Amino acid sequence: MTAKSIAAAREDAGKRMDVYISEKFDLTRSAVCKMIENGGISVNGARKEKNYRIKEGDAVEVSAPEPKETNIIAQDLNLDVLYEDGDLIVINKAQGMTAHPSRHGDFEGTLVNALLYHCKGSLSGINGEIRPGIVHRLDKNTSGVMIAAKSDRAHTELAKQIKAHTFERIYNAVVFGALKNDAGTIQFPLGRSKKDFRKVAAYKNADPENKIREAVTHYEVLGRYTFKSNGYTHLKLRLETGRTHQIRAHMAHFGHPVIGDEVYGTAAQNKNFAFLAGQCLHSKSIKFAHPISGETVFIESGLPDYFKKVLELLNLK
Repeated sequence: MTAKSIAAAREDAGKRMDVYISEKFDLTRSAVCKMIENGGISVNGARKEKNYRIKEGDAVEVSAPEPKETNIIAQDLNLDVLYEDGDLIVINKAQGMTAHPSRHGDFEGTLVNALLYHCKGSLSGINGEIRPGIVHRLDKNTSGVMIAAKSDRAHTELAKQIKAHTFERIYNAVVFGALKNDAGTIQFPLGRSKKDFRKVAAYKNADPENKIREAVTHYEVLGRYTFKSNGYTHLKLRLETGRTHQIRAHMAHFGHPVIGDEVYGTAAQNKNFAFLAGQCLHSKSIKFAHPISGETVFIESGLPDYFKKVLELLNLK
């Protein structure tokens, strides 16, 4: 264990402990919360909850465990690399590939297995053994642009941009039904559904203590189609926040589930798209400030074959 100590200054009085430590030690809030849960943080020699309010003169000690060797195997899975340097890597994730191993399975064949092989183990350790390098994730059956960090510094800086909403993420999707407006914003807090553990549900009010958080999705219509008496819409979507299943849950709540989505859609809605192996949702591009140089980086991928096949089908008259 390595430990660092700091005395709280007057201007820091009143801050939540997790916020204060995140700022002072340049850590993500999620990493701080894990350290608090594991007893790695003390105030005046005693353990405190993450919402403890810092007082002037508090002696805050942060003890970080030494990095441990991951037990996840490295696999050569032929990654589609869109950009790479010494600090980060951007890949075009295939539909059907799980982002990272789960404690309940999928310990092989994931993006993390491929990254460990490709990057020779040089990945950030902020998200722990299961998710090394993973800054943000895509659902298994969502394809497209995804970034991973090679160092803790790069990871922390990228996480700050995502939190500040300066990390731009653009998606394309085809949804069921005809949207009334050509552009708009969907803003409903999201949290785990109380009726179906597989789903995320929209709630009237945010409740962070119960993991119901604000979620904002902006959309723009790229194309409108009628196929076999049903309407469909091709959308460009921009995430302002990045919640689990955000686009899928927001569009379903809005009455326009993504086609091919077996969780949020219905068999009747998806009957014309039996060839799809998942939702017609693609992470099209990302734009961010490089975590080390500060230069603007824009990475874009083309639409995958399954998405093109959907558009070709809808274009049939």
